[in-house]
Amino acid sequence: MISTQRIIYCINPDCTNPINPAGESVCASCQTPLVHRYLWASGSLAAAISPTTKVLDRYEVITQQVWLDTQPGLPPTVPEELPTAVIPYLRLYQERLHLPEAYGFVYIAELGADDILLLENVPIDDTGNLYPTIAEAWEQATAVRQVYWLWQILQLWKPLSELGVAHSLLMPDNLRSQGWCVRLLELYQTPATQKPSLQDLGESWQPWVASVNTPVSPELETIIQQMCSNQVELATISTQLNTLLLSSAAELPLTLTVAGATDVGPQLRQNEDHCYPMAASNLDDPILRRLAIVCDGIGGHQGGEVASQLAVQSLKLQVRALLTEVGEQIEPVPPDLLQSQLEASLRVVNNVICACNDEQKRQGRERMATTLVMALQVPQRVPTTSGWQSDNAHELYLANIGDSRAYWITNKYCQLLTVDDIVATREVSSARSLYRPALESIDATALIQALGTKDAESLHIVIKRFILEEDGVLLLCSDGLSDNNWVEKSWQDYVIPVLAGQLSVEDALSDWINLANEKNGHDNTSVVMTLCQVSKGYLVPVTESSVSEEIVKIEELKVLEEPEELEELEQPEALETESSFAPSSQALLDLDITLDNNQPESPIPTPVKQPSRRKPMVLVGGLLAVLLGGTSLALFAWWQLNPQGFGQICRQLPQQMQPICPQNK
Repeated sequence: MISTQRIIYCINPDCTNPINPAGESVCASCQTPLVHRYLWASGSLAAAISPTTKVLDRYEVITQQVWLDTQPGLPPTVPEELPTAVIPYLRLYQERLHLPEAYGFVYIAELGADDILLLENVPIDDTGNLYPTIAEAWEQATAVRQVYWLWQILQLWKPLSELGVAHSLLMPDNLRSQGWCVRLLELYQTPATQKPSLQDLGESWQPWVASVNTPVSPELETIIQQMCSNQVELATISTQLNTLLLSSAAELPLTLTVAGATDVGPQLRQNEDHCYPMAASNLDDPILRRLAIVCDGIGGHQGGEVASQLAVQSLKLQVRALLTEVGEQIEPVPPDLLQSQLEASLRVVNNVICACNDEQKRQGRERMATTLVMALQVPQRVPTTSGWQSDNAHELYLANIGDSRAYWITNKYCQLLTVDDIVATREVSSARSLYRPALESIDATALIQALGTKDAESLHIVIKRFILEEDGVLLLCSDGLSDNNWVEKSWQDYVIPVLAGQLSVEDALSDWINLANEKNGHDNTSVVMTLCQVSKGYLVPVTESSVSEEIVKIEELKVLEEPEELEELEQPEALETESSFAPSSQALLDLDITLDNNQPESPIPTPVKQPSRRKPMVLVGGLLAVLLGGTSLALFAWWQLNPQGFGQICRQLPQQMQPICPQNK
C-alpha cells in the first residue's frame, strides 16, 4: 500500500495512544523515547519496491532498500529454519562494528518470491540517509584516514573469506564510511568458482588511490602493485600497511584527558564495581592518561568488590611493566604481539581470582568474579611520513570480558565498540538464532564468561586495535549506565558539550552517573571518560626524562564517591582512614599504594636489554610468569617487593582471607 503520512508507534506496550508522527523524539502520550529503526532490505526484490510504499502495514520504504520499521516494539518475523544466506551474518557477529546484523524477514505472498532479508546496524544515519561510500569520501579524507580504511578492509578479508563472503569487500557501493569506521551494507556470497584473491582486492583499491595525491599515495601505490602481482602474502601486506598507518598517524598530536568515578547507586548498600582512574585528571602520569578500566564485580560483599579491585590492581602492575618493555623497543611492536601480551595479562588476572576462589572453597554462585572493559593507549616511537621521529602512533587497544562496554562518541555519532558476552550473543554467533529473537529468552542477558569463574584456558578474549585520528570521547561503563540503551539515548546531551568545550569531563562524568541512578538505579555504576583531542598543530616530541618523572601517586587522586556510601558500610577498627570498601577490598587498594610509594626502591622487574635490531618482547618479564601461578604466588610477588608493608596489609585482611598471605603458608 502507499503511505500518506509517515508514523511511528511507541514501544511502550502500556501506552494508550501509541501513534506518533515520524521524526518526533518522544511519545506525545507517555513520553517514552521513540525508536526510529532504519533497515536495509536486501536483494533485487526489495530494490524493486517503490519509496512511500508500506509493506505489510509495518515497514515504510523511505528510499530504495531503506525501510523504516514503524512498529519497532513488535518482534520481526523469523522462520523456524534459518536460510543459509543468513548464516554468515550470524557467524560474523563479533564484527558488528563493521558488518550489519540480520533483523528479520518479510514474505510478500502476492509476489510469490523468497523472503526479503532485513538488516539492522547498517550504515544509515538517524534520518534514514546512507553514509557515503569510501569512494565518495576518499578525496576529502586525511591521509591517515585513507590508510586506516584500507587497514580495516584488510583485517576483514580473512574472516569474510573463510565464510565465502569476501566478494562483499570488492563492491564499491557496498563499502561505506561512518567517519573513521568502514561499514558494509550487506554480505554477498562468493561463487565457488570465483574465489577472490588479494589481486582482486588490490585492483579494487586502485581507483581510490589514483583519484587524489596525498603524502601516502606513493607508498599505497607500491603496496597495491605488490598485491596485484599476486606474489605476496596477506601477512606481508598487513605489515607494510600497518607501518604506513602508524607513520601517518604519528604526524598528529594527541591530548588525552581522563576522568573516572564509581557510585553505589540508590538501591544498593555496597559497591562491587571498581574502575581506574577514580579521579578527574589532567596530570602527566603516563599510566594515568593511557589506561582506563571498568570492572563490575560478581559474588556479593567481600566477593565481587574484591574481584573487581584485584583485577584493576593486577592490571595496573602488568601495564606498567608492559609499557616499560614497549618503550625499550627500537622498532614498533606489531599489533598481534601486543594483543597477545594483553591477552596473557588478562589470563593472569583470571587465574589469580580463580585461585582465590579455590583457596576459599567458593562454589557455584558463591565464586567471585568480575566483568572487565579496558582501554590502553600504547605510545610507540615511529618515524613519521615527513621523516621526523614521533613518540606516539595513536594506538588504542581495547579488551572486554562480560557486559561492561566501550563506546567511541564524536559530535556526529555514537559507536559501540564491544560485544557483550551474554547468552543472546552466544546464540547468534553459534548461528542458532537471530539477535532479536535471542533477546526474548529468559536468560538472554546472563553472562557466559567473566574473569575468575573458570580456568583461563576457557576464556575467549577479544582484543582490538584502534587508531585515534579524530576528536572524540572514549566511554567505558558498567551496565549500571548502559542498561536499557541509555548511552545511545543520551550521548548528545553529555558528549557534544564536552567536545565543544562547554562542559568539563568531570562534570559530564557526574551527569552520566546521575542519569544512571535515575534511570537504572538497580545497580552500581562505574564510568571512565577519556577525551581524545587531535589537532593540526605541531607535535612537540616528549623526552624520555620527562616521561620517567610523570608518576602520580594514587593517594593524590580525588576519588569521586558519594558521601552517603561512606556512612552505609561498617568500618573496621584496624582501618583508620575513611573508606567505602570492605576490609579485604581496602587491603588490596592499600597494597597498590604501598607499592607505588616504594617504587623507586623496589622497581617492578623488567627484562635486561639485549643487543638486537629489535628487542624481542617477552611476557612482561618475571612478574607475569609469577602471576600465572595463581593467587598465592601473585601475592608472593607483591610480598617480595615490600615484605614489611605487605605484612601490615595481611593483618588487615578478614580471617577467611588470611590463608592466601605468603607468610601464613
